[in-house]
Amino acid sequence: MLAVGWATELPRPSAAEVRRVASGFAFAPTELRPVSVDGFKTQRPVAPHLSKLRTWMSGVGASIALTDLQGSGFSRDLCWVDPRTDTVTITPAPGTPAAYAPFAVDPAPLTYSRATMAPTGCLPGDFDEDGSTDLLVYYWGRTPVVFLRSPATPLSAAAFRPLELWPGAERWYTDSVNRADVDGDGHPDLIIGNYFPDGARILDATAEHDPAFQMNDSMASAFNGGRNHIMLWRPGAAGSLPFQDAGAVFGEKVAHGWTLAIGAQDFNGDGLPELYFANDFGPDRLMVNRSTPGQVRFTEVTGSRDFTTPKSKSLGHDSFKGMGVDFGDLNGDGRTDMFVSNISSQRGLMETNFAWVNTGDPVAVGAEAPFAERSDSLHVARTGWGWDAKIDDFANDGRPEIVQATGFAYGKHDTWPQVAELAMENDQLVKHPTNWMQSSDDWGLAAHDQPAFLAWDGDRFVDVTTELGLDQGITRAIATGDVDGDGRLDLAIAGQWGPSFFYRNTTPDAGLSLDLRLLRPLASGGTPTVTRDVAVRGIPVIGARATVTLPSGDRYTAQVDGGNGHASARSTDLHFGLGELPAGTPIAVRVDWRSTDGTQQSRDYTVTAGRWSIVLG
Repeated sequence: MLAVGWATELPRPSAAEVRRVASGFAFAPTELRPVSVDGFKTQRPVAPHLSKLRTWMSGVGASIALTDLQGSGFSRDLCWVDPRTDTVTITPAPGTPAAYAPFAVDPAPLTYSRATMAPTGCLPGDFDEDGSTDLLVYYWGRTPVVFLRSPATPLSAAAFRPLELWPGAERWYTDSVNRADVDGDGHPDLIIGNYFPDGARILDATAEHDPAFQMNDSMASAFNGGRNHIMLWRPGAAGSLPFQDAGAVFGEKVAHGWTLAIGAQDFNGDGLPELYFANDFGPDRLMVNRSTPGQVRFTEVTGSRDFTTPKSKSLGHDSFKGMGVDFGDLNGDGRTDMFVSNISSQRGLMETNFAWVNTGDPVAVGAEAPFAERSDSLHVARTGWGWDAKIDDFANDGRPEIVQATGFAYGKHDTWPQVAELAMENDQLVKHPTNWMQSSDDWGLAAHDQPAFLAWDGDRFVDVTTELGLDQGITRAIATGDVDGDGRLDLAIAGQWGPSFFYRNTTPDAGLSLDLRLLRPLASGGTPTVTRDVAVRGIPVIGARATVTLPSGDRYTAQVDGGNGHASARSTDLHFGLGELPAGTPIAVRVDWRSTDGTQQSRDYTVTAGRWSIVLG
């Protein structure tokens, strides 16, 4: 056993190597202050039959997003959920102009009970396409609410009008919502990931009997979670939301996975986003998009497996606990890869994260998924109990870093033995909460995990979290964006039952960068423009792809993000680090997008380093 343990131990960089890599980054932290309604909590109230699982049921709820509510052209506004107060706080990012006082949005006069419902996420977006950023808030215990912005009202709670996204009162347990143009009509749709079974009364302390509730019916292949939905953009009557349910577009095993994160990325260049569902207690799903305007069609693709490939290292066949997903070029070959958070805690549930490296073959129906799992060789396999993750270039050197939220629950008593016992339980028993570990309020799980900041060092990633002062404790969600326009990406990380922090990027020797705002004009038939005016108004084109080609021949590509990951949203601006490129060097940019008539468009531009707004007429 000692020999096997030694053989499977990954090599670790020396302290000197870690300090050298960390010297290329610097961040200045500021603790965020939530708006409190009725004080701070340390756990959620739950139904009586779940009282011994309060800590487990309190495991999610922190969320964070960076967006532009002020119309300044910079993503300098934070929308974040703090489970300690169960409030959705809107505030200017620290260090930016205090243009308004922080405030919380409330669903009133819609039906809402703070005793049985709790917010779990905030997704910004221009949902009615009027040029102003709205907010979609999702919950445990009810369906999502869209807060439409009134541009004539100064930023405050009064500037947002709550509207029901879903017709009828239902109890959902939503942990992730993403935006993407699913059917290719040029308008972003909504992909909703629900977790616990619909209709359950988890947060109702008076619910003695709850026939709708079940725990996952397997630790490795559970398909009894809440139903996932796609809501298509469809213009409706004035004053209503332009979304309609697309119906049963997924098979039951995809629709009822225990979804914690959703990713959308166009891998085959047809202008339609593929979807990645990161599922707890069962296989993740990569769905190839075959939709047409108004008609949603997806087909699952899976990876191949040979004698030396463990089952869970074959895409679509895993039994790991998917909790976050993001996209980026992990190995510098110019192709878009995927990073997926799982559980990889030492002396615990030792799974691994996934680094799905793109092999370059097409992502197509009838073909094997062209992704090879390379987390071990890239040294990103083991980071802790993983949650949300973001792949971004914080040093502007042309190579991205990975930032990952980790940890589960604070407590004095380590519950790993009980969790290990649970993991081996018979599938016929695990769906009943009485067969789960019956723990006290003072138990902890992955209580000492810290966020992971993984930086590239020649041929693999190195964790430099502690050296950068990012070790804030247990975390859930991550947002990135350049809030002050200095060309360096800043970072916000939401804590779970602990403080949340904003980290201003102060890296002293960062290279130049190119930041692009890809917009659609407010009126149809608008004139295409490219301008340094970052305050130009328009609607972010979710899913639009920019391909940047430098004079050296190096190519970088990125797509406008509508909310990839777990309970988070980065800025919709595209950020490209340019390394040591001299200022003023011409840069070729090709933009591909879907117009509102459903056709694919492309246009070439020549720009230089800095911030640009491109209106795609």
